[in-house]
Amino acid sequence: MGQLGTVIVAFVALLVGMGAGVLGWRLLLQRKTQKERRESELLLEEARKEAETLKKEAILQAKDNIFRLKADFEKETKETRKELQSLEKRLLQKEENLDKKSEALDKRESAIAKREKQLQDKEKDLEHRSRELEDLIDAQRAKLESLSGISVQEAKEMLIKSIEEEARHEAALTVKRLEAEAREQADKKAKEIIALAIQRYAGDYVVEKTVSVVNLPNDEMKGRIIGREGRNIRALEATTGIDLIIDDTPEAVILSGFNPIRREVARLSLERLISDGRIHPARIEEIVEKVGQEIDMAIRDAGEQAAFDVGVHGIDAELIKLVGKLKYRTSYAQNVLQHSREVAFLCGVMAAELGLNEKQAKRAGLLHDIGKAVDHEVEGPHALIGADLAKKYGESAEIVNAIAAHHEDVPAENVLAILVQAADALSGARPGARKELLESYVRRLENLEKIAMSFKGVSKAYAIQAGRELRIIVENESVGDADTVLLSKDIAKRIESELTYPGQIKVTVIRETRAVEYAK
Repeated sequence: MGQLGTVIVAFVALLVGMGAGVLGWRLLLQRKTQKERRESELLLEEARKEAETLKKEAILQAKDNIFRLKADFEKETKETRKELQSLEKRLLQKEENLDKKSEALDKRESAIAKREKQLQDKEKDLEHRSRELEDLIDAQRAKLESLSGISVQEAKEMLIKSIEEEARHEAALTVKRLEAEAREQADKKAKEIIALAIQRYAGDYVVEKTVSVVNLPNDEMKGRIIGREGRNIRALEATTGIDLIIDDTPEAVILSGFNPIRREVARLSLERLISDGRIHPARIEEIVEKVGQEIDMAIRDAGEQAAFDVGVHGIDAELIKLVGKLKYRTSYAQNVLQHSREVAFLCGVMAAELGLNEKQAKRAGLLHDIGKAVDHEVEGPHALIGADLAKKYGESAEIVNAIAAHHEDVPAENVLAILVQAADALSGARPGARKELLESYVRRLENLEKIAMSFKGVSKAYAIQAGRELRIIVENESVGDADTVLLSKDIAKRIESELTYPGQIKVTVIRETRAVEYAK
């Protein structure tokens, strides 16, 4: 019992303890809840106060914005009102100006209408007077025609002819005066330059032909050259490309061909075969090949020697070879290499006198005829062929144009081209430099005299100085002194357009008056 009581007491004590604990917990929880409620109320009160403060601030801010916007609006409205007032004022002024202009235009229109009416009246009056004047002029014209015996058309023609003759006479006088002035200034200097150039260079020349003659030691050599059944002569012609003419000419064989280099190879080969005595096809081929190599060397040496003599350097090796080939070319029986050297020296002298580049002028003169060194396989004028070759081998544009323009195939673009033209004409026109066939020479003289005689007023014409001067005698009754100037120019232009000739032709017109009386 005692233990049970103890247990019961302990249990009761436990229950009492638990009840006290629960009661204490409830009291503690109740106190905490009241504290949180008070804190929440304080927070709510603070939030309410803060919200009231923010509300007041927002209301104040909104009032400030409204006041500022109202002030800005009033300001803009005031400015707009001022602009509208200014615009209205300007419009009023414009309206007033338009009204004034309208009034002025109305007045001007009325004045113009009045003036038009006056002009119409004057026009009618003028038309009436014009008809009266025309009638009067017709009457006077008829009276003049009856008195003079010529019509109006005839009088016009006489007047026009008189004016034309007077104008032609004045033009001739003007041309004569200008030419005299130009001649006074330029003739002396030109003569000095040309004379100095000719004086400072004098060279010999060799007449070249299209045939070469090889002398034989005896006529028996002709048979050996022909060979058995003609095999030797056929071998010579095949290897050289030159025709051999063996005729009745004693102790001579003629080599004929238009290629001078091949003709020279054939000549030297034949001479060596004759001196050697062994003439057969194999030996002929050997000698021709060897001589051909020697000719190539001689061509190169001739080109280098020409460049050295002239004093130009830096020419391409192929151009040097072409210059050497000119040694075997001729033009009107004038050696082209010798002609090129002459042109080079003349160009250099004239360039030095004019203060130009002497080396460049000599270079252009030496190369101006290199187109003649090319065989007929290349088509075109030799001046343009030479210009293409010079351009191909790196010559300057001035040199190329000087070569192309020396026969006026293209326009001259610089003074150097003019110098080459003048030097080329000087070298070709030098007495004895060139030869031409008698038939073409006589034909050219006849054509010169025929052209001169075709002009009105020419009584006689004479081609003198190997056709380099044409002297014309005119009738003094039909040709005046001033007309002789125009006549010489017309004849010169006609000769330039119709004839081909080397150098230049001087046209001299002579007019003279002779008075003859006999004493009895």
